Amino acid sequence: MKRICILGSTGSVGTQALEVCKEQGFEIVGLSGHRNAGLIETQARTFKPGFVCLTDKAAYEKVKIALADLPIKVLFGQEGIDNMLGSCRCDIVLNAIVGVAGLRSTLTACGLGMDVALANKESLVAGGRLIMDEAGKSGSAILPVDSEHSAIFQCLAGNKDTHDVRKIILTASGGAFFGMTPHELQSVTKEQALAHPVWSMGQKITIDCATMMNKGFELIEAMWLFGKRPEEIDIVVHRESVIHSMVEFCDGAVLAQLGLPDMKTPIQYALTYPERKSNSLPRLDLAAYGKLTFRKPDEETFICLKAAKTAAQRGGLYPCVLNAANETAVKLFLEDKISFPEIGERAVRAAETDYPFHQEDYTLDDIMRADAYGREMSFPAKRG
Repeated sequence: MKRICILGSTGSVGTQALEVCKEQGFEIVGLSGHRNAGLIETQARTFKPGFVCLTDKAAYEKVKIALADLPIKVLFGQEGIDNMLGSCRCDIVLNAIVGVAGLRSTLTACGLGMDVALANKESLVAGGRLIMDEAGKSGSAILPVDSEHSAIFQCLAGNKDTHDVRKIILTASGGAFFGMTPHELQSVTKEQALAHPVWSMGQKITIDCATMMNKGFELIEAMWLFGKRPEEIDIVVHRESVIHSMVEFCDGAVLAQLGLPDMKTPIQYALTYPERKSNSLPRLDLAAYGKLTFRKPDEETFICLKAAKTAAQRGGLYPCVLNAANETAVKLFLEDKISFPEIGERAVRAAETDYPFHQEDYTLDDIMRADAYGREMSFPAKRG
């Protein structure tokens, strides 16, 4: 029986991970959430972990009182997460925290030599070199949870040696606005942007899918996970989301991983690796789809993707600046303070900033400074 600690347990990936753990009979030893006090209390009563941590003060106070009848240690803030990771004696940490807030937890887990099932892509987007160096020193395994990176990982059979890989091919659903023109995007609403045609996810990642920033971040993440340059990673729009990604080898062979668009499959594989376990998930019926389609992404319309490629090419902490600007812009859009196209405009400015963020040998403090710079760049809202 594996002992699992889930960070971000109240979000989309976190709640699905708990369902996977329940079916597989894994023991939950730690949970963290932000402000959803009611849900994390329910999770704690169901799975009875030794530790629960909240990063919102008011939620922490509520949960501490609510769980007083159980032998569960309730902790607060990033320090609480660090203490939980140092004390819970888990076999694997699933990091499903949303945004750059999850980076320090990934770093802490790697520093403790823990294997990390990584759903927090910002850890590698904002601080890829720092995370991979720390994992290399401690022997931590970074196991991808994103369906695309899990697909690549499976095509490579978990082999870190990618010298015979010519190209990685990431598939993209295209989001809610695939096929639209820049003019048509001027008037789209957040309700439309949140209506993803295939996947059911949290608000932040759903907006990132609509702008295609999510795919740009996945390109950067793939660079770190699989040791490839930006030009060795292609992106193709695949609306059906059946092929989760592909690997082209030096001899021209292309391997693809297929499955229904369900996050529980890559979550389970990260938690059970190197084994595969049976489950009750529905199975893929290719005949029911009839055909699978592929298109090139429109980078002139979805400029967030182009911005991510620019940041990836520039290297250093430019992806960190971009991520911070994007997080801020998405928040403003969800608050009805900027238009949908303005997310991309702010992303482009961040990716092309002339501020010197070229350094490759950076620290956590450097990352935090770059993050603050990116947020400051993106914050001013044009509308009331």
